[in-house]
Amino acid sequence: MKAILPYSTIGVFGSGQLGRMFAIEARKMGYRVHTFSPDTDTPTGQVADQETTASYDDLHEVRTFAQSVDVVTFEFENVPAATVEAAAQFVDVFPKGEILHTTQNRLREKTFLSENGVPVTTFRHIKLTDDLYHATDELGFPCVLKTAGFGYDGKGQAKLKAHHDIETAFAAMNGRESVLEAFVDFEKEVSVVCARGQDGAFVHYGVIENDHVNHILDVSFAPAIVTEAVRSQAIEIAQSIAETLDYVGTLCIEFFLAKDGKLLVNELAPRPHNSGHLTFGPCVTSQFEQQVRAVCGLPLGSTEFHRPAAMANLLGDIWQNGEPNWAAALADPSIKLHLYGKAEAKPGRKMGHLTAIAETVESAVDKVRSARQKLNDQGNGAGRQT
Repeated sequence: MKAILPYSTIGVFGSGQLGRMFAIEARKMGYRVHTFSPDTDTPTGQVADQETTASYDDLHEVRTFAQSVDVVTFEFENVPAATVEAAAQFVDVFPKGEILHTTQNRLREKTFLSENGVPVTTFRHIKLTDDLYHATDELGFPCVLKTAGFGYDGKGQAKLKAHHDIETAFAAMNGRESVLEAFVDFEKEVSVVCARGQDGAFVHYGVIENDHVNHILDVSFAPAIVTEAVRSQAIEIAQSIAETLDYVGTLCIEFFLAKDGKLLVNELAPRPHNSGHLTFGPCVTSQFEQQVRAVCGLPLGSTEFHRPAAMANLLGDIWQNGEPNWAAALADPSIKLHLYGKAEAKPGRKMGHLTAIAETVESAVDKVRSARQKLNDQGNGAGRQT
């Protein structure tokens, strides 16, 4: 194990809001941050010490970047394998490239989970239309067809309700390799955000409950309202996955909790996760600081929540009638505002989030929902997001 000490430079592939919050925590601890992505003036770049703007396929720039930092990590997983391999020639990369290769493709990920005894939704590999006809005969309707790679927030998927949906759903995949999943009649969606250090130490934030709207995370809160048996099983599964992968860094495991009480792993996120944003402030150590500690070979921090917490996403839709009323939302002193520095507010685009803590989780949820609602109250907001 090699410790990367403060005043060293951490390299980050990707430059969105996850990298931004990672960079904030890293700089608080005395590290320099160098971000690499095809874009400029990015959420991460605005707070990093250095921003390299180049294609992930530009391996010369990747190698130059890798030689300028002391360790490399990720804030999004769809980085080409060749990019990771080029960087790894010069510096340690966490999580490992093999892990990214597995998790950036649904088929590889579900196959890995299934082969290691992790409960997952029944699935079939789809390459041809005939595969889809055979698979729907086996899995029945309804079911969900998803692209094997590059899908998020409901993108790259289609629900099939009957045979007449097969051709349309297959066409929507545009010839891409896909996975058909049996439909899960679930009670709720939950996640476990955890971290594993280079020394194998494991910590977690318990079980987080997640509400989605239009396939996009809307509100998360912790602790989740689940039985102790579900809580224990979810954490046990998360730790088993992290250890099997020999994972280093922050990891999120998303679950369906079926109505029969069974947990099914939906997918893995090999990085900090949207549902873990409620650790950024309400916890002794945020998921982003854990990522810093893990990849730098430092001891992991306490995951204790100061009080029950909730997070509400702020999408670009909130700007549709003009500047949000920030003062109204922040009238409750327990509300914290996090904006990501994105240049343009578009419908469905994650622009920021609100967090709150309270004596009960129900009260924390009420607080963030109420504060978000007040953003569209009459009145002028402070500052301007264009």
